[in-house]
Order: sequence, then structure tokens, then C-alpha cells
Amino acid sequence: MLKLLGGMLPLSYLLLDGHFGNNASLQMARRLNLHLISKLRYDSALYIPYQNPDPDRKCRRKYGDKLDISNMPAQYLKSSTIDGPTLTDIYQAQLLHKEFAQPLNVVILVKTHQSTNARHHVILFTSDPDLDYDKVINFYSLRFQIEFNFRDAKQFWSLEDFMNVSQKAVTNAANLSFFMVNLSHHLLGTCPGKDCGDSVLDLKAICRGSKYVAEIIKLLPEKPEPVLLAQIFQSISRLGRIYRPPACSNLS
Repeated sequence: MLKLLGGMLPLSYLLLDGHFGNNASLQMARRLNLHLISKLRYDSALYIPYQNPDPDRKCRRKYGDKLDISNMPAQYLKSSTIDGPTLTDIYQAQLLHKEFAQPLNVVILVKTHQSTNARHHVILFTSDPDLDYDKVINFYSLRFQIEFNFRDAKQFWSLEDFMNVSQKAVTNAANLSFFMVNLSHHLLGTCPGKDCGDSVLDLKAICRGSKYVAEIIKLLPEKPEPVLLAQIFQSISRLGRIYRPPACSNLS
């Protein structure tokens, strides 16, 4: 990917999901001069770096106390927000993991239901020691946008249905699927009002209905008046839509 970009886009971070939250992926990213952003297992053993109480005495000890996520030190707290009954505490610290070759910049999100005291936490990390906690969270959230693009390509634009086997044919099919993802999102974002609907299914229903009307009009001996033609297009395009717009008053 970096070779294809050819330096045209300066990249600093490699975002991978929790499956790649390991030392091998981190070292791969660092060899490419990228910083990894990923997620650790919820039960990962993290350690506070050992602080030598006597700076005049050499000490080879590396790991300090094991981090207890259920009793996080107050000095690591960066933000606290309340949304309804849920309290969200965000912590950030430079911590050690015995399976990683370097310290990690760790961001821990702890959600607590204030009525039941039920707790849930997520552990994010990056190899960049200077990246703020809010940017770590925002960058990792981009992963879901990538997942949504693949979902749309599979669900609506046949990414998982094509039967090609040659390299060129597979490349063309995959590129066409993602091109249609980009095109459909562009159309949904640029159509005035709700003319293109609220989803890809709406957009496909409109295009399909418009094609049906265009083919039927060709069979008529005379083309309808523009006003009637517009009403026909509007009525037929409403068929099959998920979010149907209000019916035209002239056709109700």
C-alpha cells in the first residue's frame, strides 16, 4: 500500500482491529515507520513501569505493580462523562505488557452503570507515546467506517458474490464494488431533500423504478405530458423503498 501511494499521502498511523493487537503487528508497523493503533484483550496483564526509589542505586527491575482496572489510580484519569445512567471514565498511561518489546501508550475506557454498578471496559493502545487519549479513541473509531464500507460492498454491490478467479477479473470486480459504494454515498449526500432516500436500498429502488418507467414509456404511442411523466416517475420510484416519502398530492 505504501508503495502504491508513492509518498503522495504522508501516513503516520496504521489502524488494525483487536486481532492484530500484538507485538508482531506493532514491530511490523514500526519497521514501516508507522505507529500502530489497536485494541488489547479485555483481560490483558498490564504493568506500571517500576520507579526506582533510590536513583543512586542501579536496579534491573522493569515491571512494577500490575494494573488493576477495577481500581484505577486517580492520576491516570483524563475524562469523566455521564450519559443517562452510564458513567464513562477514560484513563491514559504509559504501561508495560510482557509480550510487547516496548512501552505502550494505553487508553482505557471504563463504563459503569450507576444503578447496577455493572462495569465494562475497553483497552486501546498505540506505539506513539505522545498521542492524546481523545485522538486514540477517534482514530480507532474510524475502523467502523471501514467495516461499514465492506458491509455495503458485500450486501449491495456483490463483493462476495462474483465468481471470477483470474487476478485481473477479481481486481476489476472488487474495484467496481467499492466504486459503487463511493458513488452511492455521494448520491445520497448530494440529492436535495430526500429525493434519493435515506439508504442504499432506497437509492437502488429509485434507479430501478426509473428504469422501468423509461422502458414502459418507450412502448406508448405518445409520450405523456412532462407534469404527468414526473408524477409517474415519483410514484413508481416509491415502490420498494424502505423510507418512503410522502405521496404526491395529485396521485393520492
